[in-house]
Amino acid sequence: AVLAAGPPALRAEGAPENLPPHPRLLFNRAGLEAFKAKMATEPWRRAWTKSLAALDKDLARPLDLPPRGGNWSHNYVCPEHGARLSRGKALGPWQWEHTCPVGPHVLRGDPAQAVLDFDGNGIMGAHGALAGQARDMGLAWAVTGGPRYAERARAIVLAYAERYLTYARHDNHGRPVKKAGTGGRVASQSLTEAGWLTTLLHGADLVWDTLSAEQREAVERKLIRPALDETVRNPSSKPCVHNIQCHRNSAIGLAGFLLGDRALIDEAIDGRHGYRANMAGGVQADGAWFEGAWGYHFYTIDGLWPLTEAARNCGIDLYGPALRRMFEAPLRLATPTLRLPAFNDSGEVDLRGRADSYELAFARYGDPAFAALPAVARRSGSLARWFGAGTVTGNVAAAAGSRNAEASGYAILQKGAGTNATWVCVKYGPHGGGHGHYDKNNAVVFAGGRWLLPDAGTHAYGSPLHKSWDKTTFAHNTVVVDGRSQAEATGKCLAFGSAGEIGRAAWRERG
Repeated sequence: AVLAAGPPALRAEGAPENLPPHPRLLFNRAGLEAFKAKMATEPWRRAWTKSLAALDKDLARPLDLPPRGGNWSHNYVCPEHGARLSRGKALGPWQWEHTCPVGPHVLRGDPAQAVLDFDGNGIMGAHGALAGQARDMGLAWAVTGGPRYAERARAIVLAYAERYLTYARHDNHGRPVKKAGTGGRVASQSLTEAGWLTTLLHGADLVWDTLSAEQREAVERKLIRPALDETVRNPSSKPCVHNIQCHRNSAIGLAGFLLGDRALIDEAIDGRHGYRANMAGGVQADGAWFEGAWGYHFYTIDGLWPLTEAARNCGIDLYGPALRRMFEAPLRLATPTLRLPAFNDSGEVDLRGRADSYELAFARYGDPAFAALPAVARRSGSLARWFGAGTVTGNVAAAAGSRNAEASGYAILQKGAGTNATWVCVKYGPHGGGHGHYDKNNAVVFAGGRWLLPDAGTHAYGSPLHKSWDKTTFAHNTVVVDGRSQAEATGKCLAFGSAGEIGRAAWRERG
């Protein structure tokens, strides 16, 4: 086949009449050629060689799909202590020991109860690993031409096409479900099913030209369409702006681009719940995602980029100003040591640990500010390998001085720089939807390179501590009145200013 000279001319709206040849999801043909050339240079060649060696080990093992679907990750907690478990040694086929770090003690799974189905979490991990293996094998085939890589990628995709409808539909509580848009087959919810499907679609696209017409029809009819119609596509009539919907949209859109289905492409991008609706309703004026949790801010980006890249490969430009603001906001609102507090349903986020996201940001926007984190990182992540520039330079420079993000409600008072700085953030903005905490006027303090007054964050949602403690006003650094948690509310900034290194802010609550 003759390779395209470059990506299709980008346009802002509408699916193109004729899609480019496969592959066109993770890479189009021009992108694949650029990736191949990059993998022939150092230091990428060493990482690529290690990746191929790992795939060769996978090829030496028989392909073995799990016998059932997986469990919700938030159920993977100790029922006594509420702590996250870790998987220990294998006890038998699809059975493991599970260790609680608090006891410490070892637990066994009970598939009869979702909150105790710890083996189901290991099974979900195996499903995710197989989807990733299909993608990586497909990429190895596309780069090296080694037929055994294509054979394994194809075998995984076809095996799931045969097995998918045999998996019982179930939800996060282990209950059987029949209603569209609830539960899943491989996973227990649409979010996880969508992420798994997105990765598998990347793999399918890379070897699509090696499948017969009958095999493609089987994959579409027995896997892709049921996964979309039963689980991924949201049947609600109300517009849905949420991190979950961003992951769903990628699965819907990638299926559309793979199959050449314009209706699916339009639904993912321009539908009531589509990409543009989520960008317009979810990204606030200052760039922060509306749910007010920095972990979910980046998790939303994780859900967005597969669609933005597939669209770009097919001639549609979704890299607009709203997505750019999502990369800018964390750099502007972080502590002087580039850390973001554990607000709402999130843990603390260290921006150095998210350098891989900025590989893609720099590749698509070319802003030198986005190159600074990759420049000081190991550059070992997938986005660095797939999309990262050959070389990046820049110095990591945190924002200085006091500043106020009025749309998302973060008033930051800062004196000094680096580990010598004192940084105070008062949280007064929108509640954050289902991931919000009842904590208006919550204040966190960072000084001397560490948290002096932290936000404690959140437990796994399957832990009873999540609702009974994490979300309550009493669990935060704010005022409790009459022993009761606050009502859901949004504050309004009345005044904010600074002179030299002295900052001041005033605000009030509004329901």
